[in-house]
Amino acid sequence: MPAAQLSTCLAFVMTLLISLGAAAGVPFDAQLRQAAARGDAAAVTALLGNGASLEARDEQGRTPLLLATHGNHVEAAKVLIGAGADVNARDAIHDSPYLYAGARGYNEILRLTLARGADLRSTNRYGGTALIPAAERGHVETVRTLIAAGVDVDHVNRLRWTALLEAIILGNGGPAHTEIVRLLVQARADVNLADGEGVTPLQHARRRGYAEIERVLTAAGAR
Repeated sequence: MPAAQLSTCLAFVMTLLISLGAAAGVPFDAQLRQAAARGDAAAVTALLGNGASLEARDEQGRTPLLLATHGNHVEAAKVLIGAGADVNARDAIHDSPYLYAGARGYNEILRLTLARGADLRSTNRYGGTALIPAAERGHVETVRTLIAAGVDVDHVNRLRWTALLEAIILGNGGPAHTEIVRLLVQARADVNLADGEGVTPLQHARRRGYAEIERVLTAAGAR
């Protein structure tokens, strides 16, 4: 079957499925969220064309784009963002597509949100920027991307921790967290900015026996 005919056939089938869903009592908005959550980019496209609301939220305040982001469904996210989805729309627990992608290290979606106006100053339920959980979880490329985008490397969350402190306190001292410490130091993070109890990054590294991180901090003037 020629490509044009195949495309027409698929579009017809998709429209039929959408109509059946509506006939079964499933509104277009709910179908859109379901399609986004399973990463069905074709269904997302068709549902938007049939009038489904781009920002219709579920009972937890999650938009179709946030649901697509949860599953790291890049193609579905592309469709939604291309249609104008709000990359900063936060749910009931203050996650947004941008913040969630950053925290989870979903770099393709993260870059899409950055290109569409992600709010670099927005914070999660712990008062942290996207950079802080990315540093904690060892997402090296994510940290590099967020630093390049201009996220504040010295932002302090409600725990009184910076990205540098979280990389050390909650990291494992391995290659990924060590590289993140290097990246933050290169980005001129304050290596002497202590936690809420006055313990510095260097002191935390020493307590945990993270020798390479200690060397990186010491070379940067940490005390």
